[in-house]
Amino acid sequence: MNRSPTYRLLAGLLVTLLAVGVYSGYTIVQLRSLRSLQSGTIDRNRLDSLLLLRIQNGLNSLALAMRDMLDTEAEDARAYPLTAWQAQFRRMRADLDDALTREEHVTLTEQDPAQRRYLADSFRQFWDATDRVFAIAARGATDEARTQIRDSLQARQTALSADVARLLVANNQSEEAAASRTQELYTSAERNVYVFLAAVLVVVILTGLYLAQYVRRLFGEVARLSQERRELAQQLITSQESTLRSISRELHDEFGQILTAIGAMLQRADRRAARDGISPLEDLREVRGIVQTTLEKIRSLSQALHPSVLDEAGLESALTVYLAGFEQRTGVHVEYSKTGERHDLDKEVAIHLYRVVQEALNNVVRHSKSTRAAVRLRFGADALVIEVEDEGVGYAKVATRGLGLVSMRERTEMVHGRIEFLTGANGGALVRATAPYSFTETNA
Repeated sequence: MNRSPTYRLLAGLLVTLLAVGVYSGYTIVQLRSLRSLQSGTIDRNRLDSLLLLRIQNGLNSLALAMRDMLDTEAEDARAYPLTAWQAQFRRMRADLDDALTREEHVTLTEQDPAQRRYLADSFRQFWDATDRVFAIAARGATDEARTQIRDSLQARQTALSADVARLLVANNQSEEAAASRTQELYTSAERNVYVFLAAVLVVVILTGLYLAQYVRRLFGEVARLSQERRELAQQLITSQESTLRSISRELHDEFGQILTAIGAMLQRADRRAARDGISPLEDLREVRGIVQTTLEKIRSLSQALHPSVLDEAGLESALTVYLAGFEQRTGVHVEYSKTGERHDLDKEVAIHLYRVVQEALNNVVRHSKSTRAAVRLRFGADALVIEVEDEGVGYAKVATRGLGLVSMRERTEMVHGRIEFLTGANGGALVRATAPYSFTETNA
């Protein structure tokens, strides 16, 4: 029987769970990176761009105000002096300072800090120049103030607009790079999903194929064992009928004739004693010899059916008695040896091991063509090992699926033991049966 696939399936499950864990961790890292890119780069970059547009609009408003301040041909130019623009400039300055402050808090750290300082310094210089222009206008030097606006303020405003425009362009480039990175992350995540699904599908297919193959082998093994059980049952029934027929024939032919002869001899002795007055002592001696022979045959038959010495003296003594009779009947010399510290055996274990030895020795007589055999008992810590070895032809010319081998295998399995059919040191057959000392149905 093949080993259980439990450990292999558990190993496959562990590998699958490990793969799922690694993939989940990698996916979480990607999602966090995507979230960080979304919130830390794209959203802040868009807010920064909105604030820069607000600053750009403020600078455009300043440019329009300075153009109106330089328009001397307007009808209200004299009625609306330069100093009157000072309040509007303060409002625009407050709005631009607020936008700049907000923009510094949301701007990306990757931007050049020197560029940020340059922009702040440029705004500070612009407002300082604006304050000087309004101071000159307040002293009444209107033309000089307009000259400062034309030569200084407008140039500074143009430079500030150019700086803000460059920042907007940099933000757009950064947003495009972030969008490209986001697309890469989405593509990578999608590809990983497909790869993971394909891997899971492959694992499921391989597991299914393995289980299908194992189940097919298992059913084949079950079918083979079922066929062996069926053949064994048929052979056991045949063997049982043959044994019963043999016992019936022995009882009818041997013992029936013997008892008939004893009855005839007793009648003859009775007639001779009554007719001739001769003592029946000689006839009684002959009857006693016949009775003794009959008793030995009955004991032999009883021993073959179930050895009583096995229950009374144990397996070792039963084998000693059996091997002596076996050598006399077959002429095969058996070397009997025992090693290890003796243990008591359950009766069930003893009878099954006894039958295994019987069957193995019967195979020696029927198949091995060997005149020598060895029976070895080895008492271990937890189990008894019995070996029967011959010096014959081995298993090469012997059917390995006959009743004898199947019966030996079944008997050892019934007491939770195991049996091995090996080749001995001299090339003959070696039967090795291992069984525990104690056996109960609750251990089954």
